[in-house]
Amino acid sequence: MYAFDIERPTRLADAVKLLSDSTEGAVLGGGQTLIPSLKQRLAAPDRLICLSGIKEMQGICTADDGALCIGAGTTHTDVAAGAGAYPALAALAANIGDPAVRNRGTIGGSLANNDPSACYPAAALGSGARIITSAREIAADDFFEGMFATALEEGEIVTEIRFPVPQKAHYQKFEQPASRFALVGVFVAKYSEGVRVAVTGASEDGVFRWSEAEAALSSNFAEDAVEGLTLPGDDMIDDMHGSGAYRAHLVGVMTRRAVVAAR
Repeated sequence: MYAFDIERPTRLADAVKLLSDSTEGAVLGGGQTLIPSLKQRLAAPDRLICLSGIKEMQGICTADDGALCIGAGTTHTDVAAGAGAYPALAALAANIGDPAVRNRGTIGGSLANNDPSACYPAAALGSGARIITSAREIAADDFFEGMFATALEEGEIVTEIRFPVPQKAHYQKFEQPASRFALVGVFVAKYSEGVRVAVTGASEDGVFRWSEAEAALSSNFAEDAVEGLTLPGDDMIDDMHGSGAYRAHLVGVMTRRAVVAAR
């Protein structure tokens, strides 16, 4: 580690100003990625703006349009306990990492970081969520731009995520046992206008929608609708935990399991 200043604002407006006034500042949510990065000197901000004291960024409520609104500073534990209106999302949150990670990590931090094996990006993309920031509203389809890359601009902070609640949904994760990250995770959500299928952990480009599976399941929401559908292994992560072909195969397996569980 090295010397840096830490600020603890209690209002979002103050956090935005502190970030804009800093040339090398970084936002600290739950710190589950940033703190290890600091320890390994992969990041070297001169100022950390801690968001944990901003109450307006925490909590869960239901909007007038029925969407589940979750403050970006809400921990995984609180999402698991408070997102009962969206059971698939609550179950996803309850199975992230271990108790220490769930008690510190936040949904906003996970989405802003966009780890290619994280669970929340699949939930947001699979739900067609809207990511609210300190400056604007971004559709999930436009938010994720590749591995660890998002549409967030300099000085922009994620403040809330709005999830349209589907008719049926489920998330299936094949875990890497040491980290409990997704070796492959698939989020399936059925809405009146069609089915969305989002995949995490598999692609070198990060979370993505499987359009062929969406079309098949929109016509017939059943396990056998995706039988025979395949993805190219060449586009998948190939590492010591599994080959690209293995991950491509798992996407199909997890999708079918998610459909069965959702039904």
